[in-house]
Amino acid sequence: MNSAMQFLKEVRLELAKVEWPSIDETIGATLVVLVVVVFFAIFLFFVDHGVAWSIKRVFEHVFPRGW
Repeated sequence: MNSAMQFLKEVRLELAKVEWPSIDETIGATLVVLVVVVFFAIFLFFVDHGVAWSIKRVFEHVFPRGW
């Protein structure tokens, strides 16, 4: 049990040394992440639909009477 308490004391000391980001930095980083995620979601949506449309056209050409 003593080693666990020593470990927790050391963790607390190390966390005191951390330079935490300001609220403005945190909000800015969060907004960047959200914008990038939305951009890639929209991009991948269109890529997915484009690939699906292309594959459908290929199958319609290869199997004109249906498959």
